[in-house]
Formats: sequence, structure tokens, C-alpha cells
Amino acid sequence: MQEVKRYLALDVGDKTIGLALSDLLCLTAQGLETIRRKSIKDDLKSLGEFIKTYEVNTLIIGLPKNMDGSEGDRCTIVKNFAEKIAESYPEIEIKFWDERLSTVAATKALIAADVSRQKRKKVIDKMAAVQILQGFLDGLKFRGDY
Repeated sequence: MQEVKRYLALDVGDKTIGLALSDLLCLTAQGLETIRRKSIKDDLKSLGEFIKTYEVNTLIIGLPKNMDGSEGDRCTIVKNFAEKIAESYPEIEIKFWDERLSTVAATKALIAADVSRQKRKKVIDKMAAVQILQGFLDGLKFRGDY
């Protein structure tokens, strides 16, 4: 019997981590929550609770590349955080996904849905994680990998 894949996407920021979860068929991404960052220990503990609760086996972490495709300081910060995740949860597979313009796309979608600026601020990181995960899932379908 084939193992069920469950993906959790992370939009890692300095103050928050946006989370999105795949459905069991790996067709759609749903916004889950936004973790308010406190300390690396607390961040990893919170993340572990989501991994366990939703039986996640793969993390898709948004990699904030520069518009020219190069990796800057933000990519280094995100990769360092991913290393800490890997140390804490070695059984979890980690994949990176180019997140350029994910926040822009999330903002446009929220504006189109007539969400107020104040409400957008509260959900933008979660919605950016949805954009990251949906892009990854669409790529799986396109490549026939799911």
C-alpha cells in the first residue's frame, strides 16, 4: 500500500510563519494558520505540533529568491531555519519552492476578494503559503509526480 503524502508549506518571515496544508489527494492547498515567531525553540515546537496533528511527511518551504533568480540573505536565513527543522524532525522530507511573487499574488487575490487592509495583514503570510503550496502541487500534476 502506498503511503499517503501530506504536504505542509511554510512562508518563513522574521515575525511570522505562514502555513498551508495540502488536501489528502494533493490537489489543493488550504491556508492553515500563521505562527507568531517567538524563539527558534518555540517555532520548532509549534511546527512539530502541526506536523503531528496533520500527519505531514513533507515540508515545502518558500525560498525567497531575488527577481533575477539569485539567492540573497533572505534565502540564507530560510535555509538555516530549514536546517534546524531537519535536525529536530529528521523523518520529514524538506523541499524548497521558489516563492517569488507569492506575497504579491496573495495580496492581489485578497484585494480581489474585497478583504480590508487590516484583515489582509492578518492572513497574508498564510495566503502566501497557499500560493507556494499550490504552485508546488500544480508542478507535481504537470510532471505527473503525484
